[in-house]
Amino acid sequence: MTNLAVAEQPLMSRAFLVPQRKPAPFLPMSRAEMDELGWDACDIVLVTGDAYVDHPSFGMAIIGRLLEAQGFRVGIISQPDWHSAEPFKALGKPRVFFGVTGGNMDSMVNRYTADRRIRSDDAYTPGGEGGKRPDRCTVVYAQRCREAFKDVPIILGGIEASLRRIAHYDYWSEKVRRSILADAKADLLLYGNAERAVVEVAHRLADGEPPRELDDIRGVALFRRVPENYTELPADDLDSADEGASRQSGDTVVRLPSCEQVEQDKEAYARASRVLHREANPGNARALVQKHGDRDLWLNPPPIPLTSEEMDAVYDLPYARAPHPSYGDAKIPAWDMIKFSVTIMRGCFGGCTFCSITEHEGRIIQNRSEKSILQEIEKIRDKTPGFTGVISDIGGPTANMYRMACKDPKVEKACRLPSCVFPDICPNLNTSHDDLISLYRKVRETKGIKKVMVASGVRYDLAVQSPKYVEELVTHHVGGYLKIAPEHTERGPLDKMMKPGIGTYNRFKKMFDAAVQKAGKKYFLIPYFIAAHPGTTDEDMMNLALWLKKNRYRADQVQTFLPSPMATATAMYHTGVNPLRGVRHGASEKVEAIKGLRQRRLHKAFLRYHDPDNWPILRDALRAMGRADLIGPRPEQLVPAHQPPGTGKAAGTQRPVRPGGGKSQRFTTKGVPMIRK
Repeated sequence: MTNLAVAEQPLMSRAFLVPQRKPAPFLPMSRAEMDELGWDACDIVLVTGDAYVDHPSFGMAIIGRLLEAQGFRVGIISQPDWHSAEPFKALGKPRVFFGVTGGNMDSMVNRYTADRRIRSDDAYTPGGEGGKRPDRCTVVYAQRCREAFKDVPIILGGIEASLRRIAHYDYWSEKVRRSILADAKADLLLYGNAERAVVEVAHRLADGEPPRELDDIRGVALFRRVPENYTELPADDLDSADEGASRQSGDTVVRLPSCEQVEQDKEAYARASRVLHREANPGNARALVQKHGDRDLWLNPPPIPLTSEEMDAVYDLPYARAPHPSYGDAKIPAWDMIKFSVTIMRGCFGGCTFCSITEHEGRIIQNRSEKSILQEIEKIRDKTPGFTGVISDIGGPTANMYRMACKDPKVEKACRLPSCVFPDICPNLNTSHDDLISLYRKVRETKGIKKVMVASGVRYDLAVQSPKYVEELVTHHVGGYLKIAPEHTERGPLDKMMKPGIGTYNRFKKMFDAAVQKAGKKYFLIPYFIAAHPGTTDEDMMNLALWLKKNRYRADQVQTFLPSPMATATAMYHTGVNPLRGVRHGASEKVEAIKGLRQRRLHKAFLRYHDPDNWPILRDALRAMGRADLIGPRPEQLVPAHQPPGTGKAAGTQRPVRPGGGKSQRFTTKGVPMIRK
């Protein structure tokens, strides 16, 4: 596209053109706070499903403080009672727009487990109390905002809106839902990290432009007609191998299969997913359009990643770095978890199909400068109550992608691959850990800092490229356990996940153990595994269980695949088709999806092969698989033949002999150590 308004305009350039005022101690959540600030009205009211914590780990705080720096008066409505429109009138009518988000998580992921059971708690709510937000809260909040003030523009943002921006499979209702923009009846949707877009939208709305004319801003979705001067590239014909990938001069838009098509035709859904993920690089992505009834949903290309200077400006805004005072002494678990941690980068180029980070933050890494990071650590040291000198985490979506990028910017802009590290690490990728090691050392040297932990997941296929990094990590930044995510041992599911083989994990473990021995420590790896991922057979899970037993791992908590909106693996789960390859009627690669409750429980049981409650289902499965040889007391067998009294179904009376007799590790895949023996 040639007519995008926001190409590489500096993020804070408009801030110098508007009158500046003293930052609010906290963005107001009540009329009384507005009165104290001398405000008669808010320009912008942000509505969020999370508690308001004025800290850059919370998206609403970032957007609020950024808009404040642009000269706007910004108020917050946090976790309102959604049963009427009255709570949405609490701050009065906003002059410019309502900004609506579900919070830091998709509300359905937040409220329900992978087994569709409602969660009893909510980490983003005071007291950890569950039930403080509705299902699909972005939709509900937007509708209430419209009831409160019919003529105020409504702008959707955040991860829930971002991951539901086109017609998408919804695991909880087991159907394809239309774009959240249609359901919410909002004016615009901003997807991804939306700092650039929200600044542009705010200023132009304040200048009197109607929302429908803001169609030239990156990262914006809206309903509009395809302009006459655009060439449409059809990706919606499933009888054609043409997926709209051809490059043409001039303004072009790729037409996805329509909402109605993807509802009725699973291969059409897989095609739409494939094309959406291919058009994800801001350097070469084209606009996308998807028919919803008699309207066209238009998605502009993704936002341009922030430079280090712009990232620094975002993280250097005057956050109070605390929950809003109205919460009193109530604990907010998510805040307690991150208040002593530091985000150093955004994005992930791993492309794991079950993860939605890339769909939201992009695969180009956005980095903060060392200076900005060190300044934040000093703020934590000096201003955060309870700080004891320990930084709980220094990382981001991954621990060790800081300042990694393509060696050639031209290649980076032209690349259309979904991952930089699968099936192998791209030779154009700079995998040096030197900048990260330098940062670690400077943080450790900061006055008042006693220990710096790395709690973000380490991408071990990158770490093995730098033995020096592994040694640095083990010597200074591990506190007994280090979590990493091989996810599986078998090539079938790993290929569908776009994860490296278990051999790479073994290489990393060897390096880790050598560094542990050299440092004279007693540290251990905590590996994550996923049950019931698309492309996984019962035999795959059996082999993983045998690997776990051979390596003396016992998982106390396990992760069952949860089909989150827009993820590639979710498309596999819903369609039974692999969108990593070409999708065409009669020529698509099939993928086995684990949907039945019994089979999902079986896969989960294989990960907890040591739990007597799982032995009945495992014995039945092993016999059905023709692997009764794995039932018995010998070390190489998986489960005993007899059931301890009071456990499982049809419990027996004979207590089994413990196989192996050796030491075993007990761990939780959520990274919280339980028992070691």
